[in-house]
Amino acid sequence: MTDRRRLSGATADLDRARQCLLLQARHAVDAKVDVLQIRERDLEASDLARLVTEMVAIARGSRSRVVVNDRLDVALACGAGGVHLRASSIPPFAARSISPPGFVIGRSVHALEEAVAVAADVDYLIAGTVWPSESKPGGAAGRPLLGLSGLSAIAAAVEVPVLATGGVTVDRIPGVVSCGAAGVAAIGLFMGPPGDEGGSGCRARALHGTVQAARARFDTSLAPS
Repeated sequence: MTDRRRLSGATADLDRARQCLLLQARHAVDAKVDVLQIRERDLEASDLARLVTEMVAIARGSRSRVVVNDRLDVALACGAGGVHLRASSIPPFAARSISPPGFVIGRSVHALEEAVAVAADVDYLIAGTVWPSESKPGGAAGRPLLGLSGLSAIAAAVEVPVLATGGVTVDRIPGVVSCGAAGVAAIGLFMGPPGDEGGSGCRARALHGTVQAARARFDTSLAPS
């Protein structure tokens, strides 16, 4: 998941932030990240469309799929691989009715009842907030932290893949695995720490080590020998 302000700094102008996002996307594609979720909710449609178009071009021919947060119109117009719907967005079945075959539809959920209600109409769910995070230290607005118990209940109740989000670190992934979740979605996990801008001037960094370490915790066959 992207967050240009955390990646490039709150004072960076839009062009600088866009360059940082594209650099991060290249690192993600190189590391074979499955999904790049463009989560720049405050961008004007034209700026968002430009960013999506550029990221789609970076991911073309790779295993990585670009999905757009909430803006189904932009995702469809720019050839993205899917859309990720917020809890307050249009119903997933409505998005499905106007989407082409193979278009991926995901949805954020924050409680068991919510997950069960939409699971039949989506390809995956992102469940959280599991642990406090930099972007959501107290959980999603107006909702308590989901925790591992809440994550486990959701994963057991639905048949689609469930991804954990919120405060995810490599060391916490075994807990996610124990809940039956299929993967993780994160912001901070896939960028350098604050103050580690390096030569690029932003927190984008190579992700091979992080992705390999994360996958190894889901699949023991990938663990270092």
